[in-house]
Amino acid sequence: MMHFGLWARLLAALLAGGAVLPAAALDLERARDIYGPCAACHGEFGAGGKKGEYPRVAGQLPKYLEQQLKAFQSQRRVNLPMYPYTKERELPDEDMKLVSAYLAQIELPTRPPLFRESDDALTRLLAMEKVMIVPRAEGNIDNGKLAYEENCAACHGKSGKGRGMFPMLVGQYTSYLRKQIDAYLKADRPHDEDSASEGVLYSLQARDIQDVLAYLTAIQEVQP
Repeated sequence: MMHFGLWARLLAALLAGGAVLPAAALDLERARDIYGPCAACHGEFGAGGKKGEYPRVAGQLPKYLEQQLKAFQSQRRVNLPMYPYTKERELPDEDMKLVSAYLAQIELPTRPPLFRESDDALTRLLAMEKVMIVPRAEGNIDNGKLAYEENCAACHGKSGKGRGMFPMLVGQYTSYLRKQIDAYLKADRPHDEDSASEGVLYSLQARDIQDVLAYLTAIQEVQP
């Protein structure tokens, strides 16, 4: 059994670097207990729901998740459903780190699994509940690829899987991304440390934004 002090140092080191902890290094029982109230909206496996009303949190970068939980708690990011969860429960920093690391290590397949003839209906149902495929969005994928690489990839990564404090975009609901983009453009949510009118989104035309959303749905790792 790993000594508690060693486990704590490992957790702190990996979270500080934004790395994803393996499930074996997490207190999964505690993490699931913290996440329990979230599952009502975000789903048992963190896939979100209601066609993007509740965003996917599974596989998201831990530093970003922790940052957003703190923003909800301080109300720097206003979200009424999240406020009682982060504030009234007095969610401590340690719990934020743990639940963020827990969600980051959840993998949602992007293609239906191959079943054996012996697999029963329940096994098939549970496996399919973990599959996460965002429907293709309309738009010019070639233009979206160009616009994304020129304006977004430096922060969100070439494959859209995020980097450091910048979130994963690929695999997220298109409707949720659109809602957040609108919030940024209305200055209801700050996009970066620049002034509200200088963020990268303000340099893109509406058509380019739609094409970027289309491109993100096109680069999911989905079987043709």
